[in-house]
Amino acid sequence: MDPIQAALLFAAGVATGAFNAVAGGGSLIAFSALMAAGIPPLTAKLTSTVAVFPGNVASVVGGYRDLPPRGDVRRVLPAALLGGVAGSVLLLVTPNRVFDVIVPFLVLAASAVLGLQERIGEIVRRTALRRRRDHPATLQTLVALGGVYGGYIGAGFGIVLVATLALVQHEPLTRTVALKNLLSAVISFTAVVLYVVFGDIDWRGAGILVPATVLGGYVGARLLRRLPGRLLRRVVVTFGTIFGLVLLWRNLL
Repeated sequence: MDPIQAALLFAAGVATGAFNAVAGGGSLIAFSALMAAGIPPLTAKLTSTVAVFPGNVASVVGGYRDLPPRGDVRRVLPAALLGGVAGSVLLLVTPNRVFDVIVPFLVLAASAVLGLQERIGEIVRRTALRRRRDHPATLQTLVALGGVYGGYIGAGFGIVLVATLALVQHEPLTRTVALKNLLSAVISFTAVVLYVVFGDIDWRGAGILVPATVLGGYVGARLLRRLPGRLLRRVVVTFGTIFGLVLLWRNLL
């Protein structure tokens, strides 16, 4: 990795942290930047997951006071762990050549989730106003599926978890988001452990991205808050869609 690639990767890391803090979906930027630096797609996916993990932890620390009672957390935590492990293992056993073929569809799927965030948010807000009975089995199943998505794809799975929790549980939105942050961190932690032990991590790239994402999350986000979150999200969705289509076109050649 030459100095120019390293500088561009650091800039992408700052953007990743800032976008994740303001609009979400920044991991698509880190993943794309790693591939642009010449890192193979599967290694880039594993490396980007490791690099953005500190941001997940910071979200939990910042919102721990809003977490629901411990009993509610313990009810869904095993499902998140199981789903995260399943998705991560599935990714690790996927052959590199197979992942190269499917990665454009994963990028496009993540972009679609981000693009639908406003509609999902509207569903969440409407559901939060309704008094519903909790359905533990349904909740645990959906959280586990969200964990599989998070372990395998990653980008946008926080949106998936928020929608899942709000549709099945009756909790204030602040608690829902705080629980989402905790589950996201748990799923990311299982993925990071498995990726580090069994996967191929580009530690040079991770070493550049980690401080950059932290900087972007704590400093860059303050500057980007002056811009509409909707505009920022559209930028990421447009970028992800174009990037996914380019990868798809390359696979077809």
